[in-house]
Order: sequence, then C-alpha cells, then structure tokens
Amino acid sequence: MEVQYLPGVGPKRASLLRTELEVSTVGDLLHTYPFRYIDRSSVTQIADVRGGNAYIQILAQVVSSELTGKGAKQRLSVLVRDLSGEMELVFFKGIKYTYDRLKPGSIFLFFGKPSVYNGKMNMVHPEIDNPPTEGAQNFSGTLTGVYPSTDKLRNGGVTGKVMNKLMAEAIDRVIGDVEETLPEYILKEKGLVPLKYAIRNIHFPSDPTALSKAQYRLKWEELFLLQLSLLKQKYVRSRAENGIMMPKVGAAFNACYNALPYELTGAQKRVIKEIRSDLMSGHQMNRLLQGDVGSGKTMVAVLTSLIAVGNGYQACIMAPTEVLAQQHYANITRYLAPTGVRCELLIGSTTKAERRPIHEGLQDGSVGIIIGTHALIEDDVKFKNLGLAIIDEQHRFGVDQRSKLWSKGATVSPPHVLVMTATPIPRTLAMTFYGDLDVSVIDEMPPGRKPIQTMLIWEGKRPAMYNFIRKEIDNGRQVFIVYPLIFESEKLDYQNLEAGYEEIVRRFPMPRYKVAIVHGQQTSDVKKFNMDAFAAGRANILVSTTVIEVGVDVPNASIMVIENAERFGLAQLHQLRGRVGRGSEKSYCVLMHGNKVSKESRRRLELMCATENGFDLAEEDMKMRGPGDLEGTQQSGLPIALNIASLAHDGQLLSDARSYAEHVLANDPTLSERVNSSLAAELRKDKYSVKDYSKIS
Repeated sequence: MEVQYLPGVGPKRASLLRTELEVSTVGDLLHTYPFRYIDRSSVTQIADVRGGNAYIQILAQVVSSELTGKGAKQRLSVLVRDLSGEMELVFFKGIKYTYDRLKPGSIFLFFGKPSVYNGKMNMVHPEIDNPPTEGAQNFSGTLTGVYPSTDKLRNGGVTGKVMNKLMAEAIDRVIGDVEETLPEYILKEKGLVPLKYAIRNIHFPSDPTALSKAQYRLKWEELFLLQLSLLKQKYVRSRAENGIMMPKVGAAFNACYNALPYELTGAQKRVIKEIRSDLMSGHQMNRLLQGDVGSGKTMVAVLTSLIAVGNGYQACIMAPTEVLAQQHYANITRYLAPTGVRCELLIGSTTKAERRPIHEGLQDGSVGIIIGTHALIEDDVKFKNLGLAIIDEQHRFGVDQRSKLWSKGATVSPPHVLVMTATPIPRTLAMTFYGDLDVSVIDEMPPGRKPIQTMLIWEGKRPAMYNFIRKEIDNGRQVFIVYPLIFESEKLDYQNLEAGYEEIVRRFPMPRYKVAIVHGQQTSDVKKFNMDAFAAGRANILVSTTVIEVGVDVPNASIMVIENAERFGLAQLHQLRGRVGRGSEKSYCVLMHGNKVSKESRRRLELMCATENGFDLAEEDMKMRGPGDLEGTQQSGLPIALNIASLAHDGQLLSDARSYAEHVLANDPTLSERVNSSLAAELRKDKYSVKDYSKIS
C-alpha cells in the first residue's frame, strides 16, 4: 500500500516522505525506525526543572497568555503553574491556534526542552497534550520514538508528533499482514522475538525490556541476512569456479627470495603461505590483503606474481595513480633483477611507440609481469594467459572497471585475484565490504623501522616549527608540507595552498633551500617533474595537497607537516603520516591546527599522537564518524543500506550473525530446503542483490 493513502498523508506529504526519507510504501514507513526514544512516563515538578535538563514533561495550569509583536515577529508568551512554581512557555508558530487552545484555567501536559532566558526558566514550542484522566499521580506515559527528520519535512507539516501518528495508523492497518521472515528454528535457537512483536515494540515499546528485545531481533536479522547473502555468494563460487592450478613456486620465485637483503617478517611469510594454499586449491583465489603503510605488501605482491610466472602464467598489478604505478615499477624491477622476468609499465602517458612492444609482449607471453593504472583495462590490451590480477588500493576502482579485467585472460578459468589496501579497515567493515573475500592481514612492521613522533602544534608555535625544519634540512633531511583540499571550498583551498607556498618560499629562500609544489590542477608532466625533483633530493621541501597520500616513497623525508590537520579524518592523517619514517632516521609528523578546534577534532588529533596502529585508529574513526564515510577510503556505499544496525557499534552482533550464517550454509549451501524458504525469499529482494565482488578481476 502506498503511503499517500494513509489518513493524514496525501500526495504532498507523500512526495516529501519519498524525497526526504525514501519512504514510498507503508512497508517502507514501518522500516523507518526511531534513532532515539524520549521517556514520557514521568512528570517533573516545575520547581525541579533545570536548564541543562533533556526533554521533560510538566502537568500545569495556564495562568495567562500574552501576544507581542506583529506579523513574522509575533510571539505568544504563556505563563503556567503547578503546585511547586511557575514557568513561561514561548511560541513563534501556530500562534492563533495555540492562543485559542490554552485558555486560562485549563490544564495540559507540556513536553519540551527547558532553557534559561534572562535568568528565567522557559520552554520554547513544547508539545501540548490533554491531561491524563486519572490525574498526574497515576499517570504512566510511554517511551516515544524520535524519527529521522529534515527541515523540509518539518516545514511541510511532518513533525515528530505527526510521524508518531502515521506509525500508529500504519501498524493498526497492516500489522496483521506482516509475514515472518526468519524460520522458526532460528527464532528458537537465537532466542528472537517474532517480527510482528518487534515492529510494534520498536515504534511503540510497551516498556524498556520490550524495546531492547525488538531492537536485538531487528539488528541481528539485518546483519544476518547481509552476511548470508555475501557468504552464499562466496560458498557457491568456491564450488563452481575452476581455479587455475599453480602447484609450484618456480625458479624465479626462489631467485628473488634468495637474493633478498633481509628476512621477511613472520606476518609476510604467513600471508604468502595463505596465498599459496589458495593457488593450489583448484578454486579461484579472492583474497584481500590488508597491511599498514610500510608493512611490506609490495614484496608479497612481487613474490605472488613470481609464483604465477613460475607456473607459466602472467600477472598484472593495477595501481590507482600514475605516480604509484611508476613507483611500484621502480621498486619491483629492482627485486626482479636476479630473476630474468620481463616486467613492463603501462600508464596513460605511455607513448604509442612505447605501447606497441608492450602489447606484443603481453600477447606472446614474453612479458611476465605488467604494472599499470586503469590503462590496463583498455580494449587493445590482451594477455596470452593472465593467471593473477593484483589490485592495489582497491577502493579507488569501480566494480565495473575491475570487471573488465575479467575478460582479459585467454584461459578458460578466471585469474586469481589479490586485492591490497594500506587503508586499515575495521574488522566489522572488512566483514561487510569484503564479506565474500578471504582476508589476510600483515600486522607486523619490518625490523628497523623507527616509530614516528607525532606532535600537535597550534598557530602560535609556527616560528619554532620553521626553526626545527631548518635544522632537519641542514642535517640533509627533506620535508613534506600538506594542505587540505576539500571539494566544497576548492577555490579557497587552492588560495591557501598558494599562500602557504609563498610563505614557505619566503621563509626558506633560494639558493640555500629549494621548494617544489604539487597539486591536482597541474598537468601530469609538471606534477611528475616536481615529484621527481623531491624524490631525487633536488628539492628540500615538497608543498602539496593530498595527492601524495597514497604511495610516494622518499626514504630521506623525515618531517610531515599537515596544515589544518583538524580538517582531515583519522584514516587520511594516518596515510599521510606513513609517508615519512621510511628511512633509518628518526621521523616526525607535525599536526598544525587553528585556534578554534571542535571537541571531536581535538580528540581525533590527540588519538593520532597516542598511537601509530592503523587498525586501532580505523576502529576509533568509525566510532566517531560512523561507517558511511571512512575518510580516505571513499567507501560510502555499503553493500546494503542498514536501517537499524550500526557497523560502528554492533560488532559483537555482526560476528555472531556471520558465524550463524556460516552454520546455516554449511547445512544448506543453496538454501533450497523447505525450512529455509523464507531466507531464500528474503535474499531475492533487491536490497540483498549485492554486486558480485568475485568478478572484480
């Protein structure tokens, strides 16, 4: 039933509900849950009301009403009293109706948020209800839900009170038609209340216990169905796809491994073992490799690629930017020197003449490893036998872009896929975004990496910071200075960047100092020239926007200064900090902030100073910001929209739901048994048609 046919809605309000809350049907309305509840079960004496109180309810008699001002500036002041004292109520809207209703001597329940104005207690625009018939002593109201809202909804007459009325109407009309979505055995085993009970009590709880049972049922179900859809996809694929068999490591792998100047960390060895068992399983590998900045993911990528080559296949490594692809190429060719494996670089700026031999080498199989950007998915790139696709910083590629790689291999079986990210993803998010991938984590740093000292500095200490930078440069070190760039005020940000650059050039004049600048509006040639100058040591200072966030490797850089650090999220600050500390010298990250910083921003910056563990920071970041936009990951699109569960706060519930989903699928992999028919029906709904991440190669 469409929501507009509910009494009190109509076409105008229905259109508002559709555009503002994505509510078109009565079913949509019932799945729009309150985000908090107000306890209306108690009445406060006026004498006990304090300005800092949250919402309160008073039972009071109207003493007098006074209208002041004219037109838009008109206001209504109402004096009310109970046995303990008096209080003023103020109204700016609906004045005529309210004035006529609140006659002196009448008694009402007033519900609102108290505040202090000119030393006196008042309430602005309280809700007005008729008094309880039994009198205040026996009054027991209920918990009232507060629903998501917008200014447009409120201005269109869909207030909190109206939403509550609509919900009551919707439940009365359709609760009898609500069908249970979970099988009886799950309700029993997990101790869940029936769906009808949950829906009634999430909107109109009979008491706090009923509310918590309703919340638990709805949250658990939402997370369970999400995990069931992801795991079913993985389960079916692992049985259906014939993976390319790669049983041996091969001579090239051994040559590279034996020539390494250092021992791999225990974490790197463990991850390579996990990858090897995938490559020998006869099923297609779909693995996510998470590792903090500098943990040695590139080395794992090289050795995995060499296993593919050792088994007669080709490997491609895709990076999100040309700068990162070039850097991978420079590092990887060094590692490959003892192996004799041909490796090429293919990016947007590769010339036509350079492309021809690369294309030919890919087709005849003489190119074993190709590194590139999305230029690799262009139509004229063909492989002889692509066996492995490694995708770095996967969140930068769209699913559709990635799926093009799928068709590149001449082999019948799909290539193995290794997705790498240096953006630490909280466990709950990894289970959700990558719920159908196997996850490996490099949680150990290579030996010899010194901790980075992170400092929080405000504007007044700038001269001292410049002195510190001079000392480091005099000792032969280099410095990054990064400015924020946020889309909404791009013009202003570029002005800040230019002004900052001019100030740095003034403070660090030629010929003693050389300053390079890099930002997104430069051509790739200019960007590359300046980056190369810094990387080669021809410039002491690189002033830049966050284009250097991913992957720039300058071991000699020992200071990272982040301007307006309060404007970055934790994940991004952590990525930027990871650009230093790559050499043997002590390194520093300086977080500069303005004089006015919000409480939350200060907490974020202090957390940066307290820990270098990217996973701890990511967990905190998600708690502070919610999972919708983990900054630096651009992962706003969850596989499904969650109506009630929160990945930030329901981690325990998610783990339980996932392991139960595994248990259900172990007994019935295709959900074809009659007892699971309601689950199969739920998964067929649009909400659960998650893009098949297995086709990402």
